[in-house]
Amino acid sequence: MAGLAAAISLAAKGEAVTLVEKQDYPGGKMRVVEVDGAKIDAGPTVFTMKWVFEKLFAESGSEFENHVKLFKANTLARHAWDDDGHFDLFADEDASEASIKEFFGVDCAQGFRKFSNDARNIFNTLQHTFIAASRPNPVQLSQRVGLAKIGTLLALRPFTTLWNALGDYFPDPRLQQLFGRYATYVGSSPYQSPATLMLIAHVEQAGVWHVEGGMHALALAMRERAQSLGVIIKSNADVSSIIVESGAARGVKLAAGEQIRGKKILFCGDISRLTPDFFTKEPATSFPIVSLKDRALSAITWNVKAKTSGFPLQRHNVFFSEDYSSEFNSIFQKTQVPENPTVYVCAQNRDDEANLISGTEDKMLCLINAPAFGDTRRMNQEELHQCQSATFSLLNRCGLILETAKPQMTVTQPADFENLFPGSGGSLYGRASHGWMASFSRPGSKTKLPGLYLAGGSTHPGAGVPMATLSGMLAAQQILKDQGLS
Repeated sequence: MAGLAAAISLAAKGEAVTLVEKQDYPGGKMRVVEVDGAKIDAGPTVFTMKWVFEKLFAESGSEFENHVKLFKANTLARHAWDDDGHFDLFADEDASEASIKEFFGVDCAQGFRKFSNDARNIFNTLQHTFIAASRPNPVQLSQRVGLAKIGTLLALRPFTTLWNALGDYFPDPRLQQLFGRYATYVGSSPYQSPATLMLIAHVEQAGVWHVEGGMHALALAMRERAQSLGVIIKSNADVSSIIVESGAARGVKLAAGEQIRGKKILFCGDISRLTPDFFTKEPATSFPIVSLKDRALSAITWNVKAKTSGFPLQRHNVFFSEDYSSEFNSIFQKTQVPENPTVYVCAQNRDDEANLISGTEDKMLCLINAPAFGDTRRMNQEELHQCQSATFSLLNRCGLILETAKPQMTVTQPADFENLFPGSGGSLYGRASHGWMASFSRPGSKTKLPGLYLAGGSTHPGAGVPMATLSGMLAAQQILKDQGLS
């Protein structure tokens, strides 16, 4: 997504751009898996921050709505802890507050209103000073916000963990689980991430959309827009190394032997791929490789086609573990797949009223969090079977039954993600957002190696579809600036 965004931004300014893609499809993690003839999104499933894409297309001379058809979701997600009913969170804050009051009580409803206001304020503070701006250091961020606004800076709550902060709003631990889960959107633990991540709740409250044709349709639309601007896209082109000559990045070498030269090189893979062996000549500078202990979450996913019953699936569903802290302790402290994971299910054949769009079977992405150990070992079939048993046992306990005798499914584990995204270890989000300095530890667009720039989910401003897209736009701005074109 970062590469596509940068290509669009640069081509719109008249630059000649060649986009080199390892796969035969665009979008990176925004991929599709085919199961028994059904195409199922196997990557990101939530579309937010529409303004990012509107800006990208507008600056390229077009309108986003002419390329992608969206439907705004009324229900953000359905949640369950057992078979004793389910709880829905809505796009409308009043509806969510009423739902919380009915399910959890008055105190939690009042806490939600304060939480929503605080989350909104955090987002508004950071939107133009951090999220959509070049990477600052802590001092620069303070200057952007305003050194005199010490109260505004402290309201970001960078020194309080998200989990502890949620306890101030919600006396019911189930709501701490629900809103703590937003830390996993950036591959992190709510017990170690700063409360600043509350802003993700506001991002969803501001709008979640369903993309007609699935999320991958967004990547296809961006590819089409890039090509219409003259971008040359080389698919099935695996880059084996970055060419370094005279102390600068001068091009890339493909695994097939071809060399592609360029005056500027934008790398959009995981930054941990930038080890010395990835360069034809070792550069004088090193790059910020993310260690195993600092990696964000990986996942084990099942793309499933099956007839279901018992639980009224919404588009987005979360089935919570009984022991949330143990889940994250297993992943980040023990580097083990949790025995009792929380399960996310995206039922992609459901509309906003939870009805099947077509046919009688659900097309689902089922996901559990896992450590990013994909470059050190591959899970065997027995381990995967145990994970699958734990995952679908929780779904059964919450009432969701897969009626199909032998459901069709495709499984992806951390080692598979490492193969797809080399250097990541299977991490889907780069560096974990643990501690107040984590957000400042992601590299910005410009590197110390002349001619080499960075973008993608492992760089500033962070992981996720809109953030990766922003990183590509920021990288394009930096390249144009360095060429004296902005």
